[in-house]
Amino acid sequence: MSERAIHMTASVLLGYPDQELVEALPLLTMTVDRLPAGEAASRLRAFLLHLAATPLPRLAEHYVATFDLKRRCCPYLTYYTYGDTRKRGMALLRFKHAFREAGFEPAGAELPDHLAVVCELSARGGVRQAGRLLREHRAGVETLHRALLEERSPYADVVAAVLATLPPATARERAAALRLAQEGPPEEQVGLEPYVAGEPR
Repeated sequence: MSERAIHMTASVLLGYPDQELVEALPLLTMTVDRLPAGEAASRLRAFLLHLAATPLPRLAEHYVATFDLKRRCCPYLTYYTYGDTRKRGMALLRFKHAFREAGFEPAGAELPDHLAVVCELSARGGVRQAGRLLREHRAGVETLHRALLEERSPYADVVAAVLATLPPATARERAAALRLAQEGPPEEQVGLEPYVAGEPR
């Protein structure tokens, strides 16, 4: 149950900050205070303190500047492995199948590989399916966390809390995360027409 509570809290905190988030702060704080002592609880508590001390316009500005304007801080997990290539579409289908298997349809317009949506799947009872997706895309979550740390973003604490719910990373997973951080996501190479900046397409 504590894993579901961690993921539920992370799901809310990783969404766009609005008045509803501010109003939910007491409930979120109570939820985190009831978690067992550990990495996840301390990381979520640190972010909640930041949330309580920061005016909503600044929270919103930082969210957009971080997740919308910096590709290296992309919250969509398949982006890290597949970039904007055709293969990403097939990867998204795997997420959709996992959601259907759990009997859950994501609300809103977000793609199913958004980290907040995957955490919501776990919070709603699809713990096994969400855990599988998080483990399969752990390198992406690790890369996102590394990028947020380098940006000195408080959101690094929320992603760290999610990582704390996963088994320790293997050597292979650590190597994959390092490679993604160094090389970035792949780019589509097949079927693209040559394009020179300034020329009509």
